[in-house]
Amino acid sequence: MRKFLAGFLHAKKKGFASFFGGKNSFRAASVILIVTLFLSNVLGVIRDHYLSQKIPTEILSAYYAAFRIPDLLFNILILGAISSAFIPVFSSLLASRKKRQAWEVANSVINIAIVALIIACGILVILMPLLVPLFVPGFDEAKKLLTVQLARIMLASPVFFGLSYIFGAILNSFKRFLVYSLTPLVYNVSIILGTILFADRIGIFGVALAVVAGAFLHLVIQIPVAVSLGWRWQSILNFKNSAVRKIGILMFPRAIGLGANQIMLLVFTGLASAIGGSAVAVYNLADNIQTMPMVVFGTSFAMAIFPTLAEKYADGDMESFTTYFTKTLRSILFFMVPIVFGVVLLRAQIVRLILGSGHFGWQQTIDTANTLSFFAVALVFTSTIPLLARAFYGLHNTKVPMLVTIVTVILSIIAGWLLAPSMGIRGLALAYSIGSFFNSIILYWLLRSKFKIEEGSLLIFLIKVVMASLIMAVAIQEIKFLAALFVDMHRFWGVFTQTTLAIGGGIIIYLLIAWIFNCEEIASIKVVWARVSGRSLADETREPGE
Repeated sequence: MRKFLAGFLHAKKKGFASFFGGKNSFRAASVILIVTLFLSNVLGVIRDHYLSQKIPTEILSAYYAAFRIPDLLFNILILGAISSAFIPVFSSLLASRKKRQAWEVANSVINIAIVALIIACGILVILMPLLVPLFVPGFDEAKKLLTVQLARIMLASPVFFGLSYIFGAILNSFKRFLVYSLTPLVYNVSIILGTILFADRIGIFGVALAVVAGAFLHLVIQIPVAVSLGWRWQSILNFKNSAVRKIGILMFPRAIGLGANQIMLLVFTGLASAIGGSAVAVYNLADNIQTMPMVVFGTSFAMAIFPTLAEKYADGDMESFTTYFTKTLRSILFFMVPIVFGVVLLRAQIVRLILGSGHFGWQQTIDTANTLSFFAVALVFTSTIPLLARAFYGLHNTKVPMLVTIVTVILSIIAGWLLAPSMGIRGLALAYSIGSFFNSIILYWLLRSKFKIEEGSLLIFLIKVVMASLIMAVAIQEIKFLAALFVDMHRFWGVFTQTTLAIGGGIIIYLLIAWIFNCEEIASIKVVWARVSGRSLADETREPGE
């Protein structure tokens, strides 16, 4: 703590812009993203808790359905450009010491995004009454009208999110991850406060307004750091710039892939609306829970390593590219394999603790827990997709992930259409998992031809992790049953105690077995702990191995 305070005071002398905008190594970036994404997902759990407590689940179904069209717009116009195109091109310009050209490209992309998003949102506001009945045919007229009203309000959020993600990409390209990683915390806090303060007064509309406010704050907290890095707004709209055109070419396949994924979610929303009741809300709440570990240990690692992969490829250093990719893949597997076992074994307890209050009854708890288990079976594969896709993006190849996504989305839609009538909402979760499984496997298989992966050592490592996870699962099951003998499982604190003991015991057993198996990721955990607990801040910008 003394070292941390010393570092903070030193940063204060240099200015808060330096403290919040300092360059981060991959290891430091991973720590920042893991911690902040974990906190963000904890806030997401709290958000869902208050939503399920204060809003009836049938109205929540309309709320989640209303997200689909704004999300589709954002994913197609912005997220594809940022995740696959902007960072590699912008990073290449910075690596070539062409900073002025880099800022010109950034301003062109920002201005194009503003114009495109405002026009698209205006059109969708007009067309919303025609679109909503198409993707939620199972809703009654009152619920369709509510979905239209909520979607119109939340269409403001893609504009703010679109600009925010561009500024986030600028910060990531400079390897400044801290402020960027705080944005989802601000967003979730906004929704939590909106739910607590306004849900009892104006119902779900208060939550929708809080979503827009959160998106706005998501944007504005990043702008000061971008300014400190050299960004100044310019009225540039240069479609002829070669770098801007390259971003457009690279983003097009990714936009198609993301659009296909959003179309799958639209279809799933329609199938869930036909199931009736609170099915749409149950699907989304279970999805939110399974997303938490995937984002913390999958997306965060992939985001942290992506600028480095793009940089190594730009430098022609494929050996380092392969090393960083393999280490990141191992880290994701090390955390996600045991998490799958834990989520499946503790699914009912997790749902009860997060959602089991207020309007969220026992039947909804059972439905959500069962749905969560079908999501969880493919969590390992879902969590590796962000890294595998970004490896292709780092190689300036967005076509392969696009084609794989389209194929697996079609597979998921067919599976959902076949499974939903007999399995209900669980069938949609299983269909999603089937698509994730094939998406991950195909991407990995195609990536093998791009660079050499030491698959022998990777397989041995995976066997160790699976064995440690199986032993951990036995321990969790025993602790769960033993704890139930001594606590009141009909009360919150009884379930909380049982779950905490099972998770704590499982983690200890898993890490102990991993240490016995000599998994090198244990050493990485020690390093992460040293960073969090205040180890010398002088090492923050050093790369692993230096």
